[in-house]
Amino acid sequence: MNNPSIHASNAVASDVADTPEMVWLDALEAEGSGDRVGALEAAKRVVEMDPKHTDGWMGVARWSLPPESKGRQQMPDLAQAAKSIAALRKVVALDPEPFDPWKLGGVLLVDHLGMMEQGLDWWQQRREFAPYEVAPIIEQIGILVRMGLYDECANLLEQLYSEGMEATTSDQLTQMEAVNKMVSRAAKMEEDEIFKPQNPKHPRWRIIENMKKRKPISPTFFLITFVAPIVFILGTFAMTLLGGTTWGFLVVFVFILACFMVITRLASGMLHRMNRHALDLDRAIDYETTSGKICIPEEIRYSKLYNAMVANRVPALNERLELIVEGGDKMPIRWKPELPEFKELNTVEDSEEWWSDSEMEPLDD
Repeated sequence: MNNPSIHASNAVASDVADTPEMVWLDALEAEGSGDRVGALEAAKRVVEMDPKHTDGWMGVARWSLPPESKGRQQMPDLAQAAKSIAALRKVVALDPEPFDPWKLGGVLLVDHLGMMEQGLDWWQQRREFAPYEVAPIIEQIGILVRMGLYDECANLLEQLYSEGMEATTSDQLTQMEAVNKMVSRAAKMEEDEIFKPQNPKHPRWRIIENMKKRKPISPTFFLITFVAPIVFILGTFAMTLLGGTTWGFLVVFVFILACFMVITRLASGMLHRMNRHALDLDRAIDYETTSGKICIPEEIRYSKLYNAMVANRVPALNERLELIVEGGDKMPIRWKPELPEFKELNTVEDSEEWWSDSEMEPLDD
């Protein structure tokens, strides 16, 4: 029996080494050794060889983002966030079942790119695949609250508490209760008038302009200057009446703790009302980043208040916001966000039908 030649053996070894799975193993090995650049390049080779390699696309999405530094996740810039979300679109199109790609994509679209409309659509697509999950509805409600669309919030809250929704863990029930309170608090704060940034004559713009030199009050400062003195006075009074014994000291300690919790909760609404000018400007920034058009007046932009609100945003969103401002396209007074149809969904039998071909295109930014 003739043995294969050296050239034939090398050819077979080369073919094995060039398979997508072997290159993917190289990517994992590079990541394990701390070489994220090498891992990313290998992952890109994988998806070039096999465009339907889900793990390869997920690798591109993860390794396009900056690594952790000193135990903290570094924030991506605009290019990194755009490349990652483009890869994540491929991931969920090929395999919509795992939740982690959806979660990462939602964070990138809303928090890092400021694309509220696309964020709503992103979670709607998840809902079409998994109609009984509560997490997509909670995420959608959070976006709608930021945009001041409370009628749509009420509709989704009804669906959130409807029969058949999968809310089996204590964390999910806690999140449902938290989002319900968030909607109630925000709607109550704006019960007199809902701020619509696209209207340059809205009366809230004049209030924002008058307070543009005042930064928002931080929760810590409010706690020290308002809540703590009240609790201290009540605690001192209680200690005078009940102190002196071990049991009295324990009762006073519980009383002070209860006062702190109750007063903090009651005062949270006051803090929101005091900071409403900042929350309104924050919404205007969201409207600009989701529409790609400007609505903030020149006399307010780059003011002390504006700079404080932008400083709270992440680098990718600030990059995109500056590009929008440089473009200078004015937001029409009748502009409205494009919303998905928020209706109760039935189980989808064929997961390929819920994803449109347009969603496979890379993000243009």
